[in-house]
Amino acid sequence: MEATPQGPKAVTGGELKAQIEAEREGRPFLVYRSADGEQRILLVEEGRRELWIGRADSADITLDWDREVSKLHAQLELIGDEATLVDDGLSTNGSYVNEERVSGRCRLNDGDIVRVGRTGILFRAPGAVQESTVIASDAISAAGVSPAQKRVLVALCRPFKDGAAFASPLSNQEIAEELHLSVDAIKTHLRALFEKFELGDVPQQQKRVQLVQRAMQSGLITPRDL
Repeated sequence: MEATPQGPKAVTGGELKAQIEAEREGRPFLVYRSADGEQRILLVEEGRRELWIGRADSADITLDWDREVSKLHAQLELIGDEATLVDDGLSTNGSYVNEERVSGRCRLNDGDIVRVGRTGILFRAPGAVQESTVIASDAISAAGVSPAQKRVLVALCRPFKDGAAFASPLSNQEIAEELHLSVDAIKTHLRALFEKFELGDVPQQQKRVQLVQRAMQSGLITPRDL
């Protein structure tokens, strides 16, 4: 049985850094994984009107390793920062957005995950998320992220501002030294943040990267904070 690659969300500091750099381009982009699990990012060029997903070599996103994907499985129609997934019976196994099957057409929102066969594809539209990120930030603040917890988040995220391609979140010890707190206090704040950002089921070695990703994508932590 073939191994199933991991989902499209970043699981290492290097992958998260690559996604943040793509966000700074201000253009929509797609994130998925190759057969060996390596992250792939496809930046949508300005003026591009369509993209094809399938096993065929002619597809823009070629998933020739996924036998559950049709040769030309689905199409993305693009207008500016907006994208619509189209599957008008082209595929044998159907297409899904956030695990809901698409019947014909489905407009994509920033952060939606398209699934074709066994492959997840993350859609990002950083140029169209200003209003939604403010709402998300307000919601997280309302959920009770304290000033102290935000300072921990800022320290955790700082390496991703202009760091090396293989940046990684700071360790508990490094955050403690920067904020003049005990390591136990940092651990307490991080446990609370993992809960607030609903990361309880994420593998332990991925929690810190996922926390950075969600904090920055929500708008709670911005480049100005770093």
